[in-house]
Amino acid sequence: MSEQEVIALLRLQRAPHIGDITAKKLLTACGSPTAVFKDKLHHLLKIDGIGKITLKGLYDTQHLEAAEAEYRFIMENGVGFSYFMDADYPDYLKHCVDAPILLFKRGNIDIKNRKIISVVGTRNITSYGASFCEAFVEALAPLNPVIVSGFAYGVDITVQRAAVEHGLQTIGCLAHGLNQIYPKVHQKYVKKVEENGGFLTEFHSTSNPDRENFLKRNRIIAGMSEATVIVESAEKGGSLVTADIAHGYNRDVFAVPGRSTDKFSVGCNNLVKQQKAHLLTSAADLIYILGWQVEDKPKKEIQKTLFVELEETERSVYNYLQANGKQLLDTIALECKMPVFKISSTLLNMEMKGVVRPLPGKLFEAI
Repeated sequence: MSEQEVIALLRLQRAPHIGDITAKKLLTACGSPTAVFKDKLHHLLKIDGIGKITLKGLYDTQHLEAAEAEYRFIMENGVGFSYFMDADYPDYLKHCVDAPILLFKRGNIDIKNRKIISVVGTRNITSYGASFCEAFVEALAPLNPVIVSGFAYGVDITVQRAAVEHGLQTIGCLAHGLNQIYPKVHQKYVKKVEENGGFLTEFHSTSNPDRENFLKRNRIIAGMSEATVIVESAEKGGSLVTADIAHGYNRDVFAVPGRSTDKFSVGCNNLVKQQKAHLLTSAADLIYILGWQVEDKPKKEIQKTLFVELEETERSVYNYLQANGKQLLDTIALECKMPVFKISSTLLNMEMKGVVRPLPGKLFEAI
């Protein structure tokens, strides 16, 4: 994309009465970013949903000057960017009607054809929440997902640090420009996150971490992921906003339950109670509901001596599959007299050991 086209997009982002939905209408009708500003006002007013108030300030030269200054910041600081029509724009987010027309990025982000989930929650994380985050990420590590969060206090930074520790790509969605980090205390984690993913934002370098920016940022966290996980939340909080947005995008939402007396479990318990989220007790629940499978690896010949390495429950499941061939997960749970969540976890462990393989339609077979 040429310099003038990028500047036109930056200028469009700064227009006071134009959001991303309206911007896309203008871009579609005019054919390109620069064409929006070359077209006549009376032509733009013929576009469905576009009125004089919407276009007020569109041609203001101060927005052009600010856009040119932002472009210089991008070039001088090596900031990457993705237009919503570009191939490298997040696939899931591209299908959200209010997705940003332009995203800025920094780091080593590579999310094409990847499993992506968002994990958010309270800033006042408890030891229960921290333990869950760490165990959850460790269990997901063999599937190599991308972990998205907000790089904030509490659940966000806990899950992103866990992702880095397990060699997973993690992305922090920021509520401000890439010229700063908020909270400042998290500056010490920036290098590791950029080495194992990076940062995304729709905000220009002149934007500060204002409250409304965090709420606006939440739609990116929810939109760019296949599913959103809420670890801990009080009765009200930003993570519940993210859950509502994800639910509105028809994405899967998961909530970690807690005791009814726990302040920071009320929000999660309510999500489950209101049927806005799946109950999440372990990574196996998410893996089962999303139908995830371990990434393909070179097949190894299974030696019979490996059988002795199986735990008692794994041996029972293996014997059943050897005797009965391909079976549905629910059937395996029924016949082996084990709950589905435990069967899911057991099968994942067995898959890691190379003694079973998942098949389409929630089928499994012994190797």
